[in-house]
Amino acid sequence: MLSTLKEKINPDSLPAHVAIIMDGNGRWAKSRGLDRSAGHVEGVNTVRQITEIASELGIKYLTLYTFSTENWNRPKEEVDALMHLIVVAIERETPDLIKNNVRLTMIGDFDRMPGEARDRLARCMDDTSHCTGLTLVLALSYSARWEITRAVKQIAQEAIAGHITPDEINDDTVATHLTTADIPDPDLLIRTGGDFRVSNFLLWQIAYSEIFVTETFWPDFGKEQFCRAIIDYQRRERRFGLTSEQLK
Repeated sequence: MLSTLKEKINPDSLPAHVAIIMDGNGRWAKSRGLDRSAGHVEGVNTVRQITEIASELGIKYLTLYTFSTENWNRPKEEVDALMHLIVVAIERETPDLIKNNVRLTMIGDFDRMPGEARDRLARCMDDTSHCTGLTLVLALSYSARWEITRAVKQIAQEAIAGHITPDEINDDTVATHLTTADIPDPDLLIRTGGDFRVSNFLLWQIAYSEIFVTETFWPDFGKEQFCRAIIDYQRRERRFGLTSEQLK
């Protein structure tokens, strides 16, 4: 089935950047009578699968909403377990990332992270920095409102210093102050778990992203489902505010 789906994908019209809201780990575990942590553990396996298929297809950027700034408000036990799981999983996967030429990078408010976790993840990024294939972006301790507020503060400081005037501020000014300044905007946003909301994720960057929502919980979202999302994307007409006639 997977090979058949891959054959239906046009390699000439792939989304350069796919962003994913990985939702449903807790509900997946609850439906099986398991602790929420079991869902997070299984979700790590899905991350591996989706990274592999994205790399195989030739996707350039894959951004995963890993841990939001709002997640810091969850019970301390769950937060501690998530942080430990994320760090251990990334360290374990780093050799395979290098083998598959995948570069790891991260966006988010790292000042809120425990120092040890931050340092260990930084080493993983350094170890993959030479890779030239897929760039895997982990949105960790991230929220779009935090990011935009941070960008506004930076621009205001530059204006106070006389480096820029208010009239010179435009969309590009804001974009270059975001954590994704060196990353193209997502062409496709996937949300698992069935909820129709963007949950404070890349609010500026997804202005014209195509959105694909599936009821499938993240631990059950495999390579075939990812391929179906790509096929659905390739059937759409991206107009960016224009009409179909203008595009023709």
